[in-house]
Amino acid sequence: MCGICGCGEADVRVEGHHQNAVHEHPHDSPPGVVEIETALLAKNDHLAAHNRTWLADRGIVALNLMSSPGSGKTSLLRRTITELSPSRPVAVIEGDQETRIDAERIRSTGAPVVQINTGAGCHLDADMLARGLAELRPQHGSLVFIENVGNLVCPALFDLGEAARVVVVSVTEGEDKPLKYPQMFSVADVVVINKIDLLPYVDVRLEHLIDHCRSVTPGAQVLPLSVTTGEGMTAWRDWLLTSTPSTR
Repeated sequence: MCGICGCGEADVRVEGHHQNAVHEHPHDSPPGVVEIETALLAKNDHLAAHNRTWLADRGIVALNLMSSPGSGKTSLLRRTITELSPSRPVAVIEGDQETRIDAERIRSTGAPVVQINTGAGCHLDADMLARGLAELRPQHGSLVFIENVGNLVCPALFDLGEAARVVVVSVTEGEDKPLKYPQMFSVADVVVINKIDLLPYVDVRLEHLIDHCRSVTPGAQVLPLSVTTGEGMTAWRDWLLTSTPSTR
């Protein structure tokens, strides 16, 4: 088990290739474990900085999409790719523990996509992204979406070298997710509230969900939208088209 995020050893596969990532630490916290975890995160941050420079040198904007399973990340990406591709090249790196289901859904849009399967791992890290980019070979000036493994805990801890972090939450998950998972929402540059077309059928008040998002991350943009109906997609698309590479 990983002492940082609680996941198991990451059995990483980029498309058809298979590698075992070093990602195993004791579940308990004996003396020295904090130093080990700090060193692992420091190594990840170093690799993330390298990714960020590599992307910026090529004018590529990489966006890290994080959410719980079922929020609609893949559906959001498919509609976004369809609407954006005439204006800007788009490519995707898909992160899941198993299968290529989402990658095949993305591939049906015509966008280049690389699947990263993490096995028992609950998140992508900077090294996985570097290997994914080497396989993907995105065009200069393109927009690269990184669809992280679906959960609201582990991905928040790992910088990948992205220009911005986007957290997707659906109204079907309830109003309280930003309060229950503050670490995830606190790192967001943008919070997308999806499935607003279902508001009449769920016990959720949109204004309360928005307030909870802003209470945890005051600087983030909050964009309510519906992938199904297209409501709110214009604001999301406009934000994407004005996003620039980051050297932060």
